[in-house]
Amino acid sequence: MTDFVREKQNAALGSLLAAVGLTAFKIIIGLATGSLGILAEAAHSGLDLVAAGLTFIAVRLSGRPADRDHLYGHGKIENLSALAETLLLLITCAWIIWEAVHRLRVHHTEIEVTVWSFVVMLTSIVVDLSRSRMLARAAVKYHSQALEADALHFTTDIWSSAVVILGLLAVKAGDWRPGLLFLRNADAVAAMGVSVLVVWVSVRLGRRTLDALIDKAPEGMEQRIISAVEAVQGVHNCHNVRMRYSGPILFIDLHVLVDGAQSLAEAHSLTETIEEVIRGFAPNVDVTVHPEPD
Repeated sequence: MTDFVREKQNAALGSLLAAVGLTAFKIIIGLATGSLGILAEAAHSGLDLVAAGLTFIAVRLSGRPADRDHLYGHGKIENLSALAETLLLLITCAWIIWEAVHRLRVHHTEIEVTVWSFVVMLTSIVVDLSRSRMLARAAVKYHSQALEADALHFTTDIWSSAVVILGLLAVKAGDWRPGLLFLRNADAVAAMGVSVLVVWVSVRLGRRTLDALIDKAPEGMEQRIISAVEAVQGVHNCHNVRMRYSGPILFIDLHVLVDGAQSLAEAHSLTETIEEVIRGFAPNVDVTVHPEPD
């Protein structure tokens, strides 16, 4: 196993283990206190656990080298993992919103806000902050959409946990001051706030995933390639640039017009120079250059 694959897997595994601990902790405290906000976060963490598991599996499978049946490698598995995570997040949103509306309109639930209510949410923020940074570093380093999706997801978790804490503080204020009794509904409102954040991140993840699955070219990359290649001495024109991602690798196919009097060896040397120029600003690429006589 290469260091490239091992570091990605370690990042995914660390996220998975953190999700197991946080989910269990939130379920215990949520059931003990009756807080919908914490239970919503527990459900969210439960989906995080499933998503982290999918990411871990996807990173392991996507690290396999190209074979005769998968000539571009297995990188798209990471994109499918990100799509599955998006769907899981939307399911979570539906449940949270339904339960919050039910509590606000029909069923009133007594909530016991204890020090453990705040401990579990503050712990969640600390853990999510740590793993989101770890995942973000690995995602940028290896251009991994699966890890990037997890990093964005857990960054949003930090804000949703903060919303729950505000809801719990409002409930506590309602207990202390009878005139503020209406604040006891703040827990359910906070839970709906969590769902709004989850919808927002789901839409972002979904758009990025679909862009990767339909092979959308990186914005501005085509013109950057053309400008860089046409600046190479001996290249008269660069055209028919095509690009697609497969996991972290950007596959680039392009055509160039060169002096027809060049020998085969000279044309080959020029294509190698072009490849090195492109790798100068897009290091993780697989470039195919088609020289054409001018």
